[in-house]
Amino acid sequence: MLSIHARQVLAKAVLPILILLAVGLVLLGLVRRPAVDGVRLMATDFMAPAYHGLVWPQERAKVWLTDLRGATDLAKENARLRDENRALRHWYDVAVALAAENGRLKKSLHWIPETVPQYVTGRVTRDDGGPYSRAVLLDVGSGHDVRIGDVALDAAGLLGRVTEVGPHTVRVLMINDDASRIPVTLGSSHSDAIMAGDDTASPCLIFYPQDHHPVEGERVETRGQSTMPAGLPVGTVHYSAPNRPVVVPDADLDRLDIVRVFDYGDDDSHAPDAPGRVRVKKLPQNPLTGPLPFSWLPNLPDMPGRGGQ
Repeated sequence: MLSIHARQVLAKAVLPILILLAVGLVLLGLVRRPAVDGVRLMATDFMAPAYHGLVWPQERAKVWLTDLRGATDLAKENARLRDENRALRHWYDVAVALAAENGRLKKSLHWIPETVPQYVTGRVTRDDGGPYSRAVLLDVGSGHDVRIGDVALDAAGLLGRVTEVGPHTVRVLMINDDASRIPVTLGSSHSDAIMAGDDTASPCLIFYPQDHHPVEGERVETRGQSTMPAGLPVGTVHYSAPNRPVVVPDADLDRLDIVRVFDYGDDDSHAPDAPGRVRVKKLPQNPLTGPLPFSWLPNLPDMPGRGGQ
């Protein structure tokens, strides 16, 4: 055993020795950094099981606390789910009854069901240019049956119409492009208007009745024209300035990904002739010069009341 004096000397020498050892390790790390890094990684790998053993009780304690908290809330969760189940069952019965009533009414009125439109799904790709500033390209693949004038929609609402068709891609003119003009119907004021794009995020409303101004927040839907049916959701009315109503689109026009192009067909219906309508006969055609002038017509006898005797 060491004497008291030797132990006192050793105790006084421990701190300087440790300081010298720490300085030596730092210098060694600066001079032989790759070797020191290798030793450090070996030490970390060797101590990894010990670290895992220290962390495992903490993780298990967190899991037990979570399970315990869930068990205490289980009764409340079951009560809430039972209430939701009863409410859903009630509305399910209401929906079934309304569907049956709707079917009986349509049958009594000899309702003609509307045809389900065909559609093609495409992904928005980069637009390298074109005649429009607000247009997107859709990659619809080969063998598609998309035509010019088909309607493009996303999950929220109307996007625009097809203006160009290629073998694999189609170009869609957005509703906010300066060349876009779409007839719309206003939900609350029940008036018609034209939604005109102006290269901004919100197209403006023009040509609406002056005695039925658009109402702030009312719904805007398509009025129906040619290949675009009525009732498609467009957006809501907002006044960006006094006497300047615009349409805030339901669709996010700046972040588009998946778009569907619907084919609603052509509107080949023609109105019947009204009583008293007189059909205007076409003038005779000359194959070289086109319609013949009025001087070609034979001289008609003067009629009473038209300057004749």
